[in-house]
Amino acid sequence: MAQLTVLADLSTSPLFAVPPEPFGVVEGPDGAVYFCDVANHRIFRIDSSSGAIIAVVGSGEPGYAGDGGPAGAALVTQPYELRFDAAGDLWFVDMQAHVVRRVDRATQVISTVAGTGTPGFSGDDGPATQAALARPHSIELAGGTLYIADIGNHRVRAVDPGTRVISTVAGTGEQAAPTGDGRLVDCPLNGPRAIAFARDQRMILGLREGNAIYRLDLAAERIEHVAGTGEFGYAGDGGDARSAQLAGPKGIALTPEGDIVIADTESHTIRVIAADGTITTIAGNGERGESLDPAGACLHRPHGVFVDSGGAVLIGDSDNRRLLRLSGWSRER
Repeated sequence: MAQLTVLADLSTSPLFAVPPEPFGVVEGPDGAVYFCDVANHRIFRIDSSSGAIIAVVGSGEPGYAGDGGPAGAALVTQPYELRFDAAGDLWFVDMQAHVVRRVDRATQVISTVAGTGTPGFSGDDGPATQAALARPHSIELAGGTLYIADIGNHRVRAVDPGTRVISTVAGTGEQAAPTGDGRLVDCPLNGPRAIAFARDQRMILGLREGNAIYRLDLAAERIEHVAGTGEFGYAGDGGDARSAQLAGPKGIALTPEGDIVIADTESHTIRVIAADGTITTIAGNGERGESLDPAGACLHRPHGVFVDSGGAVLIGDSDNRRLLRLSGWSRER
C-alpha cells in the first residue's frame, strides 16, 4: 500500500535563517539523504539513523567564493541539484553563480568543474572552467561524463572526464520545440531542465518550457518524444504519455524497472511514465496542499525526485518546506 511520510519538516527547524526551499534531493553513498536549499544557499545532510540535519556545503551567505577551501565555508548562490559520483564526491549546480562545483569526499574541499561565474555561452571544445554557462539547473554523471542542463542557453553540454573539455551534445540555443531530424546539436530544445540516464545509457530529458519529456540516444543522434503535448496543463492520466499535458516538469528519476518518475512542478504532482508509455499520478491531485494522503492534494511545487536504494521516491516538496518519502507505490500500480 502506498504511503507518503515526512522525512523532514524543515519549516520547524531553527537551522534555517529564512524559510527553506528544498529542491534537488538524493540518497548519498553513506545512506544519508542530501538536499539543496535554494533559499539559504546551502546543501544539507540528513542522518539516516538520528535524523539530524547538518549543513555540508555553503556558509549561508550568497556569492561565489571559497574554491580550494572547505565546502562548508564557501559562498554558494542557489544550489539547485546534486549528484554523487562513484568515488563518493558530491557534485552540484551552483545555479546563480552559473557554475558546477564538486566537493571532494576525503578532504571536503570545494572546486569549480565547469563555468566561469559569469553568465553567457562560450568555451565549447575548450576547458570547462573557461566556458560560460547560463543558469545551469541540473546535472547527471554517466560513464564518468558530466552532463549539464544549461537551461539559459537551451543546450545540454558535456564535460569529458579525461580531458575536462566541454562540448554541446544537444540543442542549438534556440528556444523552440525539438525536431526529430538531423544531429542533436541541430535540434532546438525548449528549456532543458532535468536529466537522467536509463540503463541502456540513453538520456531522459525534461523540458520545462516545453512541458515535455524526451529520450536522447547520444550515440545514434536520435531524439524520441516520450511524454507531454507541449501544452501546459494537467491531464492524460491512464493514457499514452505523449498525449498528456505536463506543467513545467523540473525533476526526473528512474526506477530499477525503467519507469520514469517526474516532478510535474506546476501541477503539484509526482507522475510516472511506465515502460508501456502510460502515464499516472502517484502523489498529488493537481491542487496544491499539505495532506499526506497520496491520492489527495499533498504537494506544493515539488522540484526534486530521487528513487532511493529501497525503491521509495524521495521528494523535495519545495513550497511546503519539507522532504517526503513515498513508498509502496510501485506494488499498487
